[in-house]
Amino acid sequence: MQLHDPWLLAAWLLLLLLARLTRRQRLATLRYPSLAAVRAVGPGRRTRWQWVLPALRLTAFALVVLALARPQLGKAASQVFTEGIDIMLAVDVSGSMLAEDFTADGQRANRLQAVKSVGRKFLAKRSGDRVGLVLFAARPYTQCPLTLDHGWLLQNLDRAEVGLIEDGTAVGSALATAVSRLEASDAKSKIIILLTDGQNNAGKVTPLTAAEAARTLGYKVYTIGAGTRGLAPYPATDFFGNRIYRPMQVDIDENTLKRIAEMTGGRYFRATDTESLEAIYAEIDRLEKSPHEALQYLEFHELCAWLALPALLLLATESILAETWLRVLP
Repeated sequence: MQLHDPWLLAAWLLLLLLARLTRRQRLATLRYPSLAAVRAVGPGRRTRWQWVLPALRLTAFALVVLALARPQLGKAASQVFTEGIDIMLAVDVSGSMLAEDFTADGQRANRLQAVKSVGRKFLAKRSGDRVGLVLFAARPYTQCPLTLDHGWLLQNLDRAEVGLIEDGTAVGSALATAVSRLEASDAKSKIIILLTDGQNNAGKVTPLTAAEAARTLGYKVYTIGAGTRGLAPYPATDFFGNRIYRPMQVDIDENTLKRIAEMTGGRYFRATDTESLEAIYAEIDRLEKSPHEALQYLEFHELCAWLALPALLLLATESILAETWLRVLP
């Protein structure tokens, strides 16, 4: 909660002056030689409620002044100084990622759905890290650059679908793109987490060439081979339009993925379930953290309307009472 224009609260000094003026005695229109007879009668029932009118007026003016100061609920865009590491996620979205040999939230899921589910939990624990996302199939595509706004990153991760990019597996080009996205970073620790379920068969850069570039720049690359060993159930549609599953051979180039990890000082994991991904997170937590400053975008909610409306209602009530039940005759 904050006030956009707090200096306007100085107008409350005018309210104090107004309150003082309303307390001054009104001059009598008619003069009597003696008020003893009037005092004997005593004040009427309505007279006892005359204080309500100035109270309503002063409360309404106080709400108007507070509304003009623009109270806001939420947070503004601000520079955030934090400690963390820069992480680029490179996720395979080729057709084979539809194989349903994983589980997510206790239910059967394809490989991409499992990556999304585990990615959400991972980002929840890494609030101080800048994270970016590269999707790849036959070519790489930067879905989200490095950012501290993990909410926006998760939106981009949720939009990742098989079929967004022409089919294929460009492991080397994806790794090269992730490397280029980290070049402008000044963090001490920069890592790439590359997940694929196939072999490099597309792109213009070989995986080992991209790994050599990462090693030269000092980036660690953690590689993940996603998929069960042997055959995996792949969804298909039969002649009658029914959903069926056909066995698909899992063909991961583990030797190349291991070589990439060894060259860059990372590790290779075989992700047949979520435990292997959790092992990656444990390794990331042990990395050295690096302080950096970044712009974080959050949202404002204006509250002035919630104050202005009651103020108008109070003024209307005061006006009605002054002309009816609490009317004062001169």
